[in-house]
Amino acid sequence: MQDKLQELTDKLYNEGLSKGKHDGEELLQKAQAEAADIISQAKTEAERIIAQANKEAEELKTKVAADVKMAATQSIAVTKQEIEKMVVTRAAEQGVKASMGSPEFVREMIKDVVKAFNPDNAAPVALDFILPEAMKAELEPFVNNEIANQFKGEVKVDYSKKLNGGFKVAPKEGGYLLQFTDEEFTQLIANYLRPATKKILFG
Repeated sequence: MQDKLQELTDKLYNEGLSKGKHDGEELLQKAQAEAADIISQAKTEAERIIAQANKEAEELKTKVAADVKMAATQSIAVTKQEIEKMVVTRAAEQGVKASMGSPEFVREMIKDVVKAFNPDNAAPVALDFILPEAMKAELEPFVNNEIANQFKGEVKVDYSKKLNGGFKVAPKEGGYLLQFTDEEFTQLIANYLRPATKKILFG
C-alpha cells in the first residue's frame, strides 16, 4: 500500500513536472517570438526614421545648393551691372563734363536751340534760360548781345549754382522745360554705350 502511494505520488510529481516544464518551454518560446517581433518592428521603424532623415537631409542639401547657386548668380549679375555702370558712367561723364563745362560748346548749343525756336516766318517765342552760375562771366555778354540781337522773341536768363554744365530752356508760356545738362547727356550717352560696353566686358 505504501509503495503504491509512493508510486502514485511520484507519478503525479513527474507528470506535473513534465507539464510545467512543457508549459514553461511554450511560454519561453512565445516570449522569444514576441521579443523577436518587437526587435524586428523596432529595427524596421529605425530604418524608416533613418531613411526619412536621409531624405530630408538630401532635400535640405538640394535646397541649400539651389539657394546658394541663385544667390551667387544674382551676386554675379549685380556685380556685372555695377562694373558696367561704373565704366559706362565714368566714360560718359568724362566726355560730357569736358564738353558741357566748356562755355564755347554751351554757346554753340544755345545758338542751335535759339534757331530751332526762331524759324523763318514764325511768330516770336519768348524764352527763359537757366545757365550755370560758374559760366556767367563767359556767357552773359554772349546772351545779352548776340542772342538778344538775333532772336525775334524776348530772352530772359537766370543763373543757377545747382547747374554744373549745360543749360535749361523753356518757352515762357510753353509750360515745359528742355534740359541740356551734363546729367541728362551723361544718361543719354550711357544708354547708348551700355550694350557695347557690356559686350566688351563680358562677351
